[in-house]
Amino acid sequence: MSRRYDCADTGDRATGLREAASAIRRGELVVLPTDTLYGVGADAFSPEAVGALLDAKGRGRNMPSPVLVGSPTTLHGLVTDFSEQAWELVDAFWPGGLTLVARHQPSLRWDLGDTRGTVAVRMPLHPVALELLNATGPLAVSSANKTGGPSPATCDEAQGQLGDAISVYLDGGRADHATASTIVDVTGKTPVVLRAGAISVEQLREVVPDLEAGS
Repeated sequence: MSRRYDCADTGDRATGLREAASAIRRGELVVLPTDTLYGVGADAFSPEAVGALLDAKGRGRNMPSPVLVGSPTTLHGLVTDFSEQAWELVDAFWPGGLTLVARHQPSLRWDLGDTRGTVAVRMPLHPVALELLNATGPLAVSSANKTGGPSPATCDEAQGQLGDAISVYLDGGRADHATASTIVDVTGKTPVVLRAGAISVEQLREVVPDLEAGS
């Protein structure tokens, strides 16, 4: 049965974060608030947990899960061939609503889906999410909705869709912006926007003027 914790209450938040971290270590799923939308998280290095995440969403391996990190320094162990422009985007927009698609370290033993050697990674701007990430390490996190369902801006909306597939729900109130992150591919010579979202192309071009808007 799912447990839910009100992160506006200091004691409940501390208990919830402890229970959520324990659930992650057991390979279970957790719903957490972020600065964009609510996400469902699993241990990024547990193929079974990531598989459970995809199953809970009704999502196939052809739509691999992004990864959330608690610090930009975590990137050094996760990605390779990370360009100077990519680091400039990190410096300007992390933590925040920017997801970067980069080549992951070939030595990593994880299975996020059919990633073709890449990983979509982001550092969220939300204290509850960051505290959990700093306790667990990188998490595979996707929006906490059934595939095709409405994107959840509240814990109620996430719980209404995912129900008892989730062990722990962390209720952080309504998401500040309720807009999906902007996704930028940094695997090539020039960064390319794959999905418009919380950060505009104009804002990105203030940092990387030759950024491509994609199709």
